[in-house]
Amino acid sequence: MTCETIYHTPDGFDDIILTADGGVLTGLRFTGTSVVVDTQPPTPVIRDTCRWLDIYFSGRQPDFTPVFQMDNLTPFRKRVLEMVCTIPWGRIMTYGEIAGHLGIRSAQAVGGAVGWNPICLIVPCHRVMGANGSLTGYGGGLRNKAALLRLEGAI
Repeated sequence: MTCETIYHTPDGFDDIILTADGGVLTGLRFTGTSVVVDTQPPTPVIRDTCRWLDIYFSGRQPDFTPVFQMDNLTPFRKRVLEMVCTIPWGRIMTYGEIAGHLGIRSAQAVGGAVGWNPICLIVPCHRVMGANGSLTGYGGGLRNKAALLRLEGAI
């Protein structure tokens, strides 16, 4: 059974919609606008994810990862997002650097895989920047991306 709820973020960030299916988190995304979500009682994975977000938004790196699952994860997306997960708290990488580490020529292809990510923050796609560290491309909005990177001390 699918469960959706809204996590209310601190000032300076859009709220976040959490989606779970059974015992796994399947979506974590910024709302970007006011939305109405049919909320049900939170499942254990939703409660764990909210605890993770509480720690994160307090300016600390969480010491656990909620159980999540990404549907339609191609082998290419998997490689890219696994690399994204290695970017440490407070650090950034460019799309081109990720492409180089993976032996891929196209930073744009990496950007497409990063942009597909359905589990923002936990899979830290906000830590990926454009060439020369430019603040580009973020499904959750550039305002949220900049605020996340400031929270982590990366910019």
